[in-house]
Amino acid sequence: MSLGELLRGTGIVLLDGANGTQLAAIGLDQGGEQNLENPDAVRSIHEAYVRAGSRVITTNTLTMNRLFLASHGRGNDVEALNRAGVELARAAAGELPVLGDMSSTGRLLEPYGDAKESEFLECFREQASILAEAGVDGFIVETMIDLREALCALKACRLAASLPVFVTLAFATVRDGGRTIMGNKSKDCAAALADEGADAVGVNCGTIDPLEASEVIARFREKTELPLIVQPNAGKPRLENDKAVFDLGPEEFARGIAECVRRGARFVGGCCGTSPGHIAAAAKLFNAAG
Repeated sequence: MSLGELLRGTGIVLLDGANGTQLAAIGLDQGGEQNLENPDAVRSIHEAYVRAGSRVITTNTLTMNRLFLASHGRGNDVEALNRAGVELARAAAGELPVLGDMSSTGRLLEPYGDAKESEFLECFREQASILAEAGVDGFIVETMIDLREALCALKACRLAASLPVFVTLAFATVRDGGRTIMGNKSKDCAAALADEGADAVGVNCGTIDPLEASEVIARFREKTELPLIVQPNAGKPRLENDKAVFDLGPEEFARGIAECVRRGARFVGGCCGTSPGHIAAAAKLFNAAG
């Protein structure tokens, strides 16, 4: 089924889970750099999510934009890393839709930082154009903590290609209906993203658990009729030997996702700490219910 058909449908669509923390689990550095350095590992993670029941696969290209890569000494690798990410996801996905993954530049917009919206627009347009030319079926802009940066990425995707755009933000608290680290309220995010032409919107990552994510999803539903997405972490992060650990088990994760569905989410998956086991538990739960 095409991405457009999934968007127009009414059933629950199971996305995939984390790429980065799965790479870390096998001893590799997280990030899209592994698309070139360890492509077999990246592809095997995508394949595991397909076997677990994912019906949309996300490229391992989260922060592979020029501004982020330049700050890490790899600004010349933008095209190669993104094209490789699409090729690996496509090889694993087969006929399933593939979303080109995009996220933050790692910089802050004025007046909180020195970045200008025009810089962000060009940066995201470049990445989106590469992803589109490489053959993605749509884009997912995720793990954004600043609504303004998310809107820049959404606008850039629209300039780059006529493909569906999913947008999710990371929430730090459920107080006042949910707020990002930058203080953006969930209701404002839902309204602004809908007005700018997003095809689906919602919540991912952050420092809230799946049940708390369902509270934010409910606030999104009050502001928009667009399809809603939820991809929470495997619980709240805790530090262990200076590393973030996510230890919510697959069954409990799936129950939290089910509550997100009850509150309005239709595209569901996982972020940091989630694995093919978490996605398989969600698939089992939804198959049993449906």
